[in-house]
Amino acid sequence: MPEPPMTIPSEHYEAIENGIQTTIDQGTTIRKLLAKHSSQGPYNADWEVEAAVEALHVFASRWTIEILATLYITGPRRFNEMKSMLTGISSRTLSDKLRFLTEEGLVLRLVSDGPPIKVNYELSAHGKTCGRLLSPLVAHLKMVAGSVVQG
Repeated sequence: MPEPPMTIPSEHYEAIENGIQTTIDQGTTIRKLLAKHSSQGPYNADWEVEAAVEALHVFASRWTIEILATLYITGPRRFNEMKSMLTGISSRTLSDKLRFLTEEGLVLRLVSDGPPIKVNYELSAHGKTCGRLLSPLVAHLKMVAGSVVQG
């Protein structure tokens, strides 16, 4: 856990908790709507699990979450800026993962005319949407882990 924990005012902490609860409530509604269709035709629990695993495959790969979090939190970054923020990642791995995330439509590789030519990486609209959807989960996990505390 990063030290020291982030201390935020009670009203902000409570607003985050309320936002997380709203997300949980919406997730419950979405799950119930999908469940209504799970018994119709070929759509059953096995199909749903397979579809969910397939949909989440991009997040299962090592360094993917770290790269996406870096771009979501800090905005567009150049290769070496990201490498310095991601302790332990090799240049080859970062290059491979950025290529993969670009192919998956989560990251944009933007090349500006030079000289010198500059390459920036940023989240695509799809990547930003995923970040916004994951943000309440990350906030909840930070709070449970004690990285974010009420002041």
